[in-house]
Amino acid sequence: MKHREPVRRILVEASQEELSRRKLLSGAVAGAACAIVPRHVLGGPGHVPPSEKTVLAGIGMGGQGIQNITNFLKMPEVQVTAVCDVNREGGGYLSVNWNTCKEQRTGGREPARRAVDDFYAQQKPSGKYHGCRAYNDFRELLAKEQIDAVMIATPDHTHAVIAMAAIKLGKHVYCEKPLTHSVAEARQVAEAARRAGVATQLGNAGQASEEARFVQEYILDDAIGPVREIQVGIGPRFWPYPTWRGRPQETPPVPPGLDWDLWLGPAPERPYHPAYCPWTWRNWWDFGTGLVGDLGCHVLSTPFKALKLTHPVSVEASSTINDFEIHPHGVIARFEFPARGTMPPLTLTWYDGGLKPARPKDLEPGRSTGGVIYMGEKGTLMGHRLIPESRMKAYGRPPRKLPRSKGHFEEFVDACRGGPAAGANFPDHAGVLTETCMLSNAALHAGKKLEWDGPNMKFTNDASANRFLTREYRGGWCL
Repeated sequence: MKHREPVRRILVEASQEELSRRKLLSGAVAGAACAIVPRHVLGGPGHVPPSEKTVLAGIGMGGQGIQNITNFLKMPEVQVTAVCDVNREGGGYLSVNWNTCKEQRTGGREPARRAVDDFYAQQKPSGKYHGCRAYNDFRELLAKEQIDAVMIATPDHTHAVIAMAAIKLGKHVYCEKPLTHSVAEARQVAEAARRAGVATQLGNAGQASEEARFVQEYILDDAIGPVREIQVGIGPRFWPYPTWRGRPQETPPVPPGLDWDLWLGPAPERPYHPAYCPWTWRNWWDFGTGLVGDLGCHVLSTPFKALKLTHPVSVEASSTINDFEIHPHGVIARFEFPARGTMPPLTLTWYDGGLKPARPKDLEPGRSTGGVIYMGEKGTLMGHRLIPESRMKAYGRPPRKLPRSKGHFEEFVDACRGGPAAGANFPDHAGVLTETCMLSNAALHAGKKLEWDGPNMKFTNDASANRFLTREYRGGWCL
């Protein structure tokens, strides 16, 4: 199948095939109930028979995608059967392990396929396994593979079209952050997931951490009193800046094995250049979403949960030099949130690219600032610790009031298998979180403070700014 075939026909055919499969399975279950072998007969405690596994495929096999697939492979209740990437194989992919920092990796569909086969081969008496299939087009994968779920780790500009295609087929979706490239896409994808009733999870793994629970419990325990201001300080990008302004002028040949047209997906057409991929796409407005898109869904997740934030009522943003080809080196964005129940109105200010908020008055000399600073009427919380340190030692840990997560990936798989919704599911958390991050990019384009009507998804003081909530797709692409 060529990737230029109309998306709609491919997905309709796949949907019909999936419906037929489900009817067949539902009819077979009643007649074959006596033939199901008990789990303990097949392999002892912890063994999951193939018929009970959650079948998953990975789409986007760069450094992060392969890292995610590795996490899913370790779960006995998951079977990875297919991988997809527009690149057959290549170097220069970045994977960030926060324990070891940056490392360059080989990525692409063939390295990922080999990794999956090698993992399962180790569990076979023969030491051989060749069950993972590789695709370059996610639409072909969705049409041909009988899967329950997908993991998406492609560049930001393709998240929405892939997630929506999977959701329309009733697949569970794990998607790297940000959920989408625009505000409107986030709303549409989250609502589609709600209607479909599928399990979803955003790739902001910190939401499952113990530290995230501590912050929420300090707020619940009234350790710092009502919070009216939050400041978020993010350092410089961890990827290199271009050394020029505007687009590169050279048009080198596309590397063998890379489908450049499919890599572009819904983005406007332009010639290939290594400045765009495999991972420096984050620099470019057409592909990435800036530091607020890359890290906002990580660091703002806990404030949203702890302080019950949803839609802001206004947003404004400023930046260093911005030509709307390359993301600016530094951004300051300010969001105003209304009162929520007994919680007062709140202002959240975001600083990135090395721009920094004012130093908290409670912070001891010599200590550096960073991360999320919660300023309450009775005290200050920096990250998950009270400041100054003397108050932290005197107060100790807050009373334990929240259930703990068994793990970010585990939450998703449990939800796929009928368990509770994952902590960063699209309808309840990831959708509005992504929308808020993308609002700062809309405000940068508008160049003014914008009043926001979140439920109706529109700016109320400048109708012309609403065009920045969406983006045009190339011909042949749609949600």
